Amino acid sequence: MASPIEQLPGWVYQALPEFVDHLEKELGSWDNQWGPLYYRRIPTKAFWVQNIWLNPFMAHFTSISEAARLLKSIQRNWAPLLVRNFRRGQLIQEQLPHIPLDKPREFPFVVPPAPMGAWTLLDEHTLLASAHTTSPFPGGTIQFVENKIDPPSRAYLKLQEALVRLGAWPGPGDLCIDAGASPGGWTWVLTRLGAQVIAIDRAPLAPHLMEHPLVRYVKHDAFTLKPQDLGPVDWVFSDVICYPPRLFGWIEQWLSLGLAKNYVCTIKMQGDPDMETTARFAAIPGSTVVHLSYNKHELTWLYRHPGESTDRPEGKAVFPVPMTEEPLCK
Repeated sequence: MASPIEQLPGWVYQALPEFVDHLEKELGSWDNQWGPLYYRRIPTKAFWVQNIWLNPFMAHFTSISEAARLLKSIQRNWAPLLVRNFRRGQLIQEQLPHIPLDKPREFPFVVPPAPMGAWTLLDEHTLLASAHTTSPFPGGTIQFVENKIDPPSRAYLKLQEALVRLGAWPGPGDLCIDAGASPGGWTWVLTRLGAQVIAIDRAPLAPHLMEHPLVRYVKHDAFTLKPQDLGPVDWVFSDVICYPPRLFGWIEQWLSLGLAKNYVCTIKMQGDPDMETTARFAAIPGSTVVHLSYNKHELTWLYRHPGESTDRPEGKAVFPVPMTEEPLCK
């Protein structure tokens, strides 16, 4: 007989170890806490999280096999987040269907559509779990197989994760803006996907990217360039170091003109997190704001237009074109 389940109203927030204070500021108050897990009966938006458990429940069990049966009766995929009773938790996980918890993944890959659940032990006989979470990755984290030779910076890992989270990425024939491109980590990812890139930065890219036939380098402050001088394009990427309101103002121009369909932008924090601008990004319909596994003191804004077409808009520039250091406008 299945163990009784007590459904909990609200959400459970899984804190980022290095940004617990940011999450606590976002939540304001909470009703219970178990290690890195903060339970709030009345849900509220929070972005400085590793994962959010969306339909939490508690269940009491008498044996390891009973706990495993309970979880399997709900769905297949479960990832543990153990904060106590570690050995008992490991034994329960061993009886669940295998999932690669910390295996580095090759990029790109498509996240399976099946939900990824999360669970922990509150004591020897009590489960806290949620079948649905905001992250598609086990435990809210992912690792990629690293290329330690070709990319000019490790920032490429952040873009790979963002594209997998978005569930889409550029391909041959797509035209991309890479703002704040130097030294070229994101441009490197995009060219490997076969996309054409207008890479904008005051500093040059790595030499092999400056000479790449799919790359046009523009020596300029990206935010002083008007979208109508650059677009239409398929994708806009930004990893520019700037205050969040400046990034938001630039993105507002792009959105109002409809000159791009897809966006991946890093919201970099200077000191205390800018909650107000983060909320403005999140309020854009169809948007997602997340803290990626490869983010530091920053968040990532993801946007994909629901009516995106693979057709190339009329008048869009077609590569290859000569590399240049001349600004597109004066």
